[in-house]
Amino acid sequence: MDRELNQINVIPLVDVMLVLLVIVLTTATFITTGQIPVDLAKASESGDRKDVPVVITLTAEGQMYLNDSAVPENGLRIVLESHPRESLVVVRADKVTVLERFVQVVDEVRGLGFGQVSLEVVKS
Repeated sequence: MDRELNQINVIPLVDVMLVLLVIVLTTATFITTGQIPVDLAKASESGDRKDVPVVITLTAEGQMYLNDSAVPENGLRIVLESHPRESLVVVRADKVTVLERFVQVVDEVRGLGFGQVSLEVVKS
């Protein structure tokens, strides 16, 4: 069979591209925004703010983070010193966080002079 090929077979190319597309779409659904995983409480109303707040995250395990970086025990005062006092502070607390721990964090933030402290929730 000395048949000359005068056409390009694009079917294998299309097959490979479809497999790559499936891989990209599958992995894109698993990519998160880089936030610390917290199961937020639900509320019927939630506010939408456009400015960038200082975010304090309390996890279910009891760890505390400030803008995605870990805060040592009793170190919240030290890490908040560099932020202006008129900044909005948003506390993201896992719904299983003990209320006493949440109140302690909010009390400490308010004691440092931050007037705008709010809780982040998920609208139900």
